[in-house]
Amino acid sequence: MSALSRICRRSCGLWVLACLAAGLWTLAPVRADEVVNINVDQAQLVTLPDRVATIIIGNPLIADATVQNGGILVITGKGYGTTNLMALDRNGRVLMSRTVEVRGAGTSDIVTVFKGIERETYSCAPNCERRITLGDSPAFFNATLSQSGARNGQAQSAAK
Repeated sequence: MSALSRICRRSCGLWVLACLAAGLWTLAPVRADEVVNINVDQAQLVTLPDRVATIIIGNPLIADATVQNGGILVITGKGYGTTNLMALDRNGRVLMSRTVEVRGAGTSDIVTVFKGIERETYSCAPNCERRITLGDSPAFFNATLSQSGARNGQAQSAAK
């Protein structure tokens, strides 16, 4: 090995140490799994670390979380936007921190109809039916929600 290559290796090693000391280079890169992507009205499962005592959702209008047995967290998209999720131990230490991004459905079977400033959304798989979607006109949204609620009530009473 030549003297020049030894000097280059030593210089490169010193350069890496200097960058680490200055905080310019991190040993733990940002991982893609630190962002939880969910569509509105859908759920995603996340495995919790051990010893979690408290779950915090920054904005519960955007996402909701429910703890299940076995250290599983169910995160449900409630509204469009971005919020955060934190899991704390009994001493208040952060064991997990994630960003939760809730987006629109983004599927090819959704059709949005604009009537002037009024908006209606339909799910067309295979036939077009009314869909409860945030941002629809109040009259359309409330009528669809009322029908859906009545249907769910009938299904629950029939199951009893």
